Amino acid sequence: MGVEGHLLAKLGMRDVEASLAPGDERLVIEMDNRPDLTNIRGALQGGLVATLIDVAAGRLAGDVAGSDVTTADMNVHFLAPILDGPARAEATVVRAGRRLIVTAVDVRDVARDRLAARATLTFAVLERR
Repeated sequence: MGVEGHLLAKLGMRDVEASLAPGDERLVIEMDNRPDLTNIRGALQGGLVATLIDVAAGRLAGDVAGSDVTTADMNVHFLAPILDGPARAEATVVRAGRRLIVTAVDVRDVARDRLAARATLTFAVLERR
């Protein structure tokens, strides 16, 4: 399921591109930089950037696993502010196993064509209920 109709859509998140082709598993989503989402310096608030990262990577991991997943670990390096936007997160699969899926996410400030954050996340694959 995409973010359309979800609470996160109110943040301006939208799908840009998706691929589940073996060796090219990736998901690209964007989030607008709006005045109501910025910090006092006018940059997209860091917690929202982390949310964008988690949503992109989690959706990709769940698609690859064919099952529900939960974030087990997340490491984010904030490299530059997102001043213009939109923020574009490209999630890719580093390694997919039966129990754990490791992903990487790069976030760019599209208007400035600048890398703003780089993250790695590990997801635990949950047993079907």
